[in-house]
Amino acid sequence: MGKRTLDNLDVEGKRVLVRVDFNIPIEQGVEAIAQYDQRLRATLPTIRYLLDRRCRVILCSHLGRPGGKVADSLRLAPVGDRLGLLLSHPVRSLDGCVGPSVEAAAASMAPGDVVLLENLRFHPGEEANDPAFVQGLAGLADCFVMDAFAVAHRAHASTVGMTQHLPSAMGLLVQKEVEALGQALDSPRRPLAALMGGAKVSDKILVLENLLDKLDHLFIGGGMAVTFLHALGKDTGASSVETDRLDFANGILGRARERNVQVHLPQDLVVANQFAPDPSCVRNVPSDQVPQDWFIMDIGDCAAQEFSQGLQACRTIIWNGPMGVFEMPRFSQGTRVVAQAIAGMDGVTSVVGGGSTAEAVEELGLMDDMTHVSTGGGASLEFLEGKELPGIAALPDA
Repeated sequence: MGKRTLDNLDVEGKRVLVRVDFNIPIEQGVEAIAQYDQRLRATLPTIRYLLDRRCRVILCSHLGRPGGKVADSLRLAPVGDRLGLLLSHPVRSLDGCVGPSVEAAAASMAPGDVVLLENLRFHPGEEANDPAFVQGLAGLADCFVMDAFAVAHRAHASTVGMTQHLPSAMGLLVQKEVEALGQALDSPRRPLAALMGGAKVSDKILVLENLLDKLDHLFIGGGMAVTFLHALGKDTGASSVETDRLDFANGILGRARERNVQVHLPQDLVVANQFAPDPSCVRNVPSDQVPQDWFIMDIGDCAAQEFSQGLQACRTIIWNGPMGVFEMPRFSQGTRVVAQAIAGMDGVTSVVGGGSTAEAVEELGLMDDMTHVSTGGGASLEFLEGKELPGIAALPDA
């Protein structure tokens, strides 16, 4: 059964506590917030929906990992300033998330006011789902909207606890995430492809286990490809191999053959004599000719083209993980070529997992060209693994 959506929650004129996810890389400086504001933009539809209904909007989020203590470098006020600009509406940032002063501020709000509570994780009760902290938050509002998909896999006070005290529903962002990821898993247009990358096979074991029987094509790049190539007996130079995952890799390849899932591994690779942003020597070599003591840094030029062409034949693409060491510009080409190819496809449903994949797509300026880019790294992985997400499971059924 589906979960209650925002249009089935009576919010007119009420104080609404909205759990958002504004956990952005603020450590790069306040001026960098504008470069990484996808999560702020993604929650604007829910905030505007509430403002259109004369609600008093109380936003709450965490930022970083302060460990239950106040950290001035992780205050949310600069994020609130950026949100106000995006929303074209004043956002008042408070200096606490519970307590008398916060209660007074919430009580004095007028219809159309927006406030942002201070970093939830300054309080140890947030991650502990402490009943007293839950009651302190719940006392601020008349109802609760869960619009933070990126923390839906966490059973915290502001995700699970609120639903036990306030009438609750999923926000427009969470609804969009659940529908996009759910459709890609349960009723995709075929052929269905998974494009998997990132550093480790171990990070994607459960995703591969859950997806394999549903797929028509499996494309493997990034650090994952190193272990799969090694499992096939190819020399992978000095690159890190997950030796404890070689049997798993061979098992996936065997199951894919049995189920007629076409597996695509890079036929050529970009290698370097140093694992560094600017090594002294870089080459493009066949995947069976990696020099000893060299590092695999990206899929090769031919592989990028082959992956792009193979994906053209698919109607649904689930993408999780870059094709190489994308954070080093010299080794971002494989990810760039494949991303641009997917973005340019007509009639294709492209669902991009969160985390580093979403960051790459955002950096490349291709967000609007993908069908759906998830705001949740860990949450999207667990969803693709077939797990129940506590922050969504706790919401009332429709």
